[in-house]
This record gives sequence, structure tokens and C-alpha cells, in this order.
Amino acid sequence: MARDLTPGTGHRRGRLRVYLGSAPGVGKTYRMLDEARRRQDRGADVVVGWIECHGRRHTEAMLDGLEVVPGVHRAYRDTDFEEMDLDAVLARRPAVALVDELAHTNVPGGRHGKRWQDVEELLDAGIDVITTVNIQHLESLNDVVRKITGIPQRETVPDEVVRRSDQIELVDMAPQALRRRMAHGNVYKAEKVDAALSHYFRVGNLTALRELALLWVAGRVDEGLRDYRASHNIDRVWETRERVVVALTGGPEGETLIRRAARIADRTAGGDLLAVHVTRSDGLAGASSGALAQQRQLVESLGGSYHVVVGDDIPTSLLAFARAHDATQLVLGTSRRGRTARFLTGPGIGETTVDASEDIDVHMVTHEFTGRGRLPALGRRHSRRRTVAGFLAGPIVPSLLTLVLSQFHDTVNLTTDALIFQLGVVVVALLGGATSALLASLVASVLLNYFFIPPVHAFTIGETNNIIALVVFAAVALTVSTVVDHASRLTARAARATAEAETLSTLAGSVLRGADALPALLEKSRTAFGMSSVALLGRTGGEVLASCDTAAAEPKDAADGDRAARAAAPDRDPVTTEVPVGADAVLVLTGRRLPAADQRVLTAFAAHVAAALERDRLAVVAAEVEPIKAADRMRTALLAAVSHDLRTPLAAALASVGSLRSPDVEFSPEDQAELLATADESLVRLTRLVDNLLDMSRLQAGALTLHLAETHLDEILPRALDSLADPYAPVQPLDLETVPPVLADPPLLERVLANVITNALRYNAPGAPVLVAASHHAGRVELRVIDRGPGIAPEDRDRVFLPFQRLGDTDNTTGVGLGLALSRGLAEAMDGSLEVEDTPGGGTTMLLTLPAAPTRPLPAGPVPAGPVPAQHPGEAPV
Repeated sequence: MARDLTPGTGHRRGRLRVYLGSAPGVGKTYRMLDEARRRQDRGADVVVGWIECHGRRHTEAMLDGLEVVPGVHRAYRDTDFEEMDLDAVLARRPAVALVDELAHTNVPGGRHGKRWQDVEELLDAGIDVITTVNIQHLESLNDVVRKITGIPQRETVPDEVVRRSDQIELVDMAPQALRRRMAHGNVYKAEKVDAALSHYFRVGNLTALRELALLWVAGRVDEGLRDYRASHNIDRVWETRERVVVALTGGPEGETLIRRAARIADRTAGGDLLAVHVTRSDGLAGASSGALAQQRQLVESLGGSYHVVVGDDIPTSLLAFARAHDATQLVLGTSRRGRTARFLTGPGIGETTVDASEDIDVHMVTHEFTGRGRLPALGRRHSRRRTVAGFLAGPIVPSLLTLVLSQFHDTVNLTTDALIFQLGVVVVALLGGATSALLASLVASVLLNYFFIPPVHAFTIGETNNIIALVVFAAVALTVSTVVDHASRLTARAARATAEAETLSTLAGSVLRGADALPALLEKSRTAFGMSSVALLGRTGGEVLASCDTAAAEPKDAADGDRAARAAAPDRDPVTTEVPVGADAVLVLTGRRLPAADQRVLTAFAAHVAAALERDRLAVVAAEVEPIKAADRMRTALLAAVSHDLRTPLAAALASVGSLRSPDVEFSPEDQAELLATADESLVRLTRLVDNLLDMSRLQAGALTLHLAETHLDEILPRALDSLADPYAPVQPLDLETVPPVLADPPLLERVLANVITNALRYNAPGAPVLVAASHHAGRVELRVIDRGPGIAPEDRDRVFLPFQRLGDTDNTTGVGLGLALSRGLAEAMDGSLEVEDTPGGGTTMLLTLPAAPTRPLPAGPVPAGPVPAQHPGEAPV
């Protein structure tokens, strides 16, 4: 097959098999190795390109007897990493290559940034690949997984890469079984089990991830089934899943049909609800856009999807849509036409659809509007003035033509007379519609017979040809007048539709461009319908939720002129129009009386207002919930981060003290000193950690009290260096004595400098000193802490200030990642800032900016620090 060939090479493209896991630890790698052993037993040439066993002994045992291609080592940020050797696998050229962790990000230095790109190159080379990936690493589900687990996934793989695979096998496990595996130590090491079970691997998280995996794979199976049916020209419906299609016309019965269809779909687990509206190809269908918008909201609120298809034959379009989506049931409403209308116009859409439905079940749902429709109008609905003018023109125009043509009886023949009368009927049709044209054609036929067909001045016709001519004249007159009326009606409808489309397009554009959707909608509705004021009122207490009027929108002179015009015409009282907006509000427009066509567009405006109102309400709710979510994320990250860092120094101190107190061992003075030093160092670390945690909590709660004073940097820096774990660390101050003192809290400033310098020392190049330089500009003192380390990428500069982040640092002995977050918070509390800059020549510069101390004396007493906005911790440390 063509798709199995690598483009441009002519040889077979490798086949990809993916083991998709619902969660980490379900056994993807084990299943992949088991498949490799089976293929090897059948004689296939199988090698392991890359494998991650994570210390799991059962998985490592499956490697026995399999050839493993050694990895390649790459250095990154003074650390050695091992990656898959892509060139070695290509040179080995096996029939099947095993590549674990498809979503992995490669260490810089290789040919590709992602492992899935390495896999693509192997496939292009004709090598079959077996790989693994977890559901949380799919790009389309990244945000969903973050909402469920609270942890964003940094490593993702495009869905299309997995969808293009030749085989996808879901590796699943019940949440309780997976938790038991973890408790037995079959997934993570013992020290990580408690934290994992209490956070990411909660039963609710695992259940949600499992459902995501099942639904994603079901969608992939659905795609495969559709492709198979299309390639084999299978038009019959295969009832693999209950899919209910409800047809919407925009009529008042729509909500009844939607709810009935939703109940039908809910009777079967996994049932789908699809709503479809068929619009004419000319775009001139008379469906209410406002009603359709409200019905679309209802469909989506019930978990369904809304579709619009184009077609002039509604039954054929409905059935084509249903078969294309493999629908099993179709829900239609009974006709709104009365018995007389059904007798005159024949079978309706429902009957025609039932006759052609074949294997699709059709439900005809009755509703309160059944049989309450009116007969279709004979002609175009005009204003009263044009209707009266049309009926008057019906007899008058033929009479005037008779009077004029009588004067040329000898020079104009009967054919010309008939054509001129025909033209008069068309003019009447344009003026008053088909009904007026029918009257004109009857009068014209009588006058033509009496005055122009021999024998004249008599209602008898002497020749057979003249009888035929008169009948043809009447038929042509009726046909032409009907066609002209229909064309005129379509022209008017097209103009109206164009105006409505332009209005709604302008509305959508103003909403998209505007910062606040609701005021923009109200202002646009006021100007579009020429109203003096528009207000959104609550239904219960009449509370004004939003409003706009002419006086607020126009200049003062225009508003004064408008008031003068209204005062000059007191008999034209403003008319109030009310449109419901959802269940809790009503849109009130004051001004002119709206025609029915404008009322229909206004309903669409109301639907947009309802959506904007709901968005505003949800935004308020989200804003209220956000602090709670931030606190929950902080608590979760805190527990995950400090569970090890609190335990480690405490355990070291207890072990040291316990050893010294043990009567079974006699320690030398050197050993005793070492144990005491270990206990002292551990307790100092523990104290520093607790102090940071307490200060961070006070800072975020706004409970930190500042004692601002004139502070000299050259006096604070030595005290900050003394508080470091290594007070003799290579730190070189520059020009600190040349800048004026700053306005700060000395102990807090000391804490900020200690944290920032500690961070610089941790990542500084070996042997290079950390520089601390100061400068003064425009009443602000800038202090720069400069290192020569690997630097920080621009996209990661904000992350380093998040609590519990150790960017690129996997050593849990270096702290919980609070230092920079606390330092920025303390700096901002003192009216300063802490930012990241690049060091020229390589490295990172932390820029601390503080206000210079004023020359006048400061007021005595403490200064309460304002609350600092809550940090968003993101994910637990890695």
C-alpha cells in the first residue's frame, strides 16, 4: 500500500505499535518486553533501543536474552545523561526496535529534541518500532490531566503521532490494584510510595485517567471503523454505539425535541447526542438565528454537539448526516402544518424521512405546536400601504393600458396588445405581489377580450386561435407574476439576510476586540436597532446588571439635540421591548417599535448577551475559587516537597544523637565531634527550612510586619555571608560603600541576600567568585548578584520564583525550592523587586532593586506589610 512506503525512498515504512498506559506503573514496559520475547521466539530480529526499568526487578528480568543497544552519554549543565543512540540503532538495522517512553525530551546535543522524532526516523528507515506512552502525555489531554491531578506534564507527544500508529494496545489496571502494586514496592521505591499514594495516585485521579484512556482509545477505534466502512463502501449503519441525531428547524418545539433526544441517548452508557440544522444552499432559510443559538446552548449543556449542514432537500440531507455519523436513531418533531396545509402541499419532511430511513429508527415526537401552523401566504407580505396600492393597481393599470392602446387600434396588432398587458401585470406583481397580479391578470384578460379580440365590444370570441391566445395570455400572466413575486421575495430576503449577517458579524467582531463583552454587546444592540437605551435587568429584584443609553454614548451636543427633538414631538412616546436573557435576566430596549424581522435578530443578540452574562458569572466564581485552588496547590506542593526535606535533616540529627547516647559503642573524640557536627548541621538546616516556611506563609497571608530603617548594604552583606552554610564561600563585593543606604527591614534584607547568594553559589562555575555589585539610579538602589553558571532560559525565568521549584536540580538535599520565591516576596513587601538578567559572557544575574533611604527622618514603629499576591506553585519538585 502507498502509505507503507517512506516518501521519496520507495522502501517499506516501518510499522509502529504503541502500548498506551492509563497511568504510570500499569505495566506498559513489561508488556512491551513480553511482546519482544514472543517475536524473538518466532525468529524475528529484535533489539532494545532504549528501556527504562526504574529499578523494577520483574521488568529487568524480562531483558534476559534480548540484545540491548548501548546508549550514548551527553553532558548537560555539568551532569552526565544517557540517551538512546539513534545512529547505533540505525546502523544495527534490526527488524524490530523497542523504544520506551515515547514522550521523552532528549538532552540537547542529539539530532532531535523529542524521542518521538527519533522513532519517526527509525520508521522512515523501515524499522518496526514498539513503544510506550501514558495517556497524560498526549498533547490534547495535557490541560485536562492538569485539572485532574494538579500537575502539568512538561513532556508531551502530539496526538497525531500516536493516531498514525498501526496498532494501539491499551494497558489498563483497576485503581485499587495499581495502588496495591505500589504498596508492595513494585512501582516506586519505598521512600516515594507514601507521597505518591496520597497525591498523584489517589483513587479519584486514577479513575479519571482510566476513563480518559478508554474514551481516547474508543475514539481511535471509531476512526478506524469509519475508515474501514468508507474504504469498503459500506453505507449500512453498524450499531456499535447508540448515536441519536435530533433535527432542529429553529422553531419553538426545538427544546422539547432536544430533551427527548437526550433522554433517549442517556438510556445507553456512552450514547452520543448530535443536533443538526439543515440550512438552504442559498442561505435564505427563515429559521430564527436567536432560537437556534439558544437551542445550541441547550444541546451543549446536555453534553451533545451541534452541527449545521447545507442542503435543499432536507430529508436527504438529514439521512446523509445520520449515516455519515453512524447514527442509530433520528428524532424529528411532528409537523406544525394543519390538515388543510398538509392536504394542499403533500407529505411533509417527517413522512419523507421515515420512508427513506431504512435501518435508522425515526422518532416522531409530538409537541404543543403540532398542527397549529398557518397556510402559506399566497404572495409576498408587504406593508399595508403597498398592499392597498397593489389591489388598486390591479384593475387600474389594465384600464389605463386599454385607454391608451385604444387610440392605436389601427396600428398595433393583437400580439403587441397582449405583450403590453403582460408587462402591466408584471408591474403590478412588483408593486403588490402575486395576489394583486392575479387580480390584474383577470381584469386584463376581460379587457383584452372585450376591446381587442374580434368581435370587439363583445365577450364572445370568433376564432379558435384567439381563444388559445387568451388562455395562453392568462397562463403566462399568472406564471410570470408568480415568478416575479418569488424573485422579489428572495431579493428582499437576501438583502435582509445580508443586513442581519453584517450586523451579527459586526457584533461578533466588537465582542472579540473588546475587553468587556457585556457592555460591548449592549452598546452594539442599542446602535444596531436605533434605540435610545438598553438595560440588562435581573428578573427577581429588577436589579440593573448593565446598561447603556444615547446620552452616555453620544457627545453632549448630540444628546441635547436628541432631547430637544423628543420634546418637540411629545406624541411619539418611546416603546419598551423586552427579551428574556436566560432564566435570571431580561434585556430591555427603549425607543422605536421593532418590526418582527428585527425581533428575530434581537433574539440572537439576547443569546449572545446570555452567553456573555454566563461568562461573567463564571469568571466571578472562578476568581472566588482561585485563592482556594492556589491554597490547595500550595498545600499539596508543600506536603510533597517537604516530606523528604523535613525528614532528612531530622533523621540525621536523631541518628547522630542516638549514636552518641548508645552505650554499646565507644566513639573516639574525632567521631564524637563528627556526629555532633552532623547533628548541628542538620538542625541548622531544619531551622532554616522552618523559618522559610513560616515567613512564606506570613508573607502570603499579609501578616508579616516590617521594621523599615536606613540600612547600609556594606554592613548587611557580611552578616548575610555569616549565615551561609559555608561562610568562607567565594563572594566578592563591589562598590557597596559608594551607594546610599536603602529603606529596608535589616533582618529580612539579610535573609534575601543569603538566599540569593546561596542560589548563585550552587550553580556557579567551579573556582569563579560570585560578584555582588551595587549602583544608584533615580532614587533606587540596584544590587546585582552575578554568577558564571549555566544561566536560565528566558521561558524559565518566571518559574524559578515559584515556591517548591528547583529548576534542573534533582538533588533533594539542596532544599525545597523556597529561597527565591521567599526572596522575591520579601523584596516586594519592602517596595522592591527581584528579577533575572543574563550575565554577559554566560551566567545569571539576580537584580535586587530597593528604594533609597529618604533624607528626612522616618516615623518610629513597625510598618505592616501588604499582602503579596499568592504564588501559583504549579507542580511538585522534580
